[in-house]
Amino acid sequence: MLIIGIAGGSGCGKTTVVKKIIKNLPKDSVAIISQDSYYKDNGHKSAEERSKINFDHPSSIEFNLLIRHLEMLKEGKSIEMPIYSYLTCARAKETITIEPKKVIIVEGILILSSPRMRDRMDIKIFVDADGDDRLMRIIWRDLEERGRSFQQVLEHYEKYVKPMHLQFIEPTKRYADIIVPQGGKNQVAIDILSSRIKMNLNL
Repeated sequence: MLIIGIAGGSGCGKTTVVKKIIKNLPKDSVAIISQDSYYKDNGHKSAEERSKINFDHPSSIEFNLLIRHLEMLKEGKSIEMPIYSYLTCARAKETITIEPKKVIIVEGILILSSPRMRDRMDIKIFVDADGDDRLMRIIWRDLEERGRSFQQVLEHYEKYVKPMHLQFIEPTKRYADIIVPQGGKNQVAIDILSSRIKMNLNL
């Protein structure tokens, strides 16, 4: 089993990179673990308290559960990955069953910030993108998927996203084995990564 970590700032294009890598690999050989599924359950909090949650700080993630799930997959056991809603800030009662696969991709903005997570990764990737490009993607995503107004998106970016990126996410670039500039547009980097994965798996 090969465990690959894909990190990078919010809106950098991680999801696109993941999708393109999967496309290049044999069907059913990859399982995806999303860091976002492991946000702590805050459904009990008031709407005002939920609006102040800092999703860009490492303390917002239940890393113990994420690491336990990675270890279970490595042992050949299936896991029940939580489903998290940004609208309610709570975990759903349902879960997603993830079976062990030859390749496990863990993706999320903060996954390289945890030394215990890094220790469990065979390949560490940081997807890099210009701040302006990331902000544009964040605006579209938050308007469409997270029910925020334009003003709320900008306030949230200024208060949480940008300072946390500089403090906790950008510095993790130094732990990456591979840095992918321009996100999902960098087809050369994606092809090289896919070839490397195939070589490790003898595919």
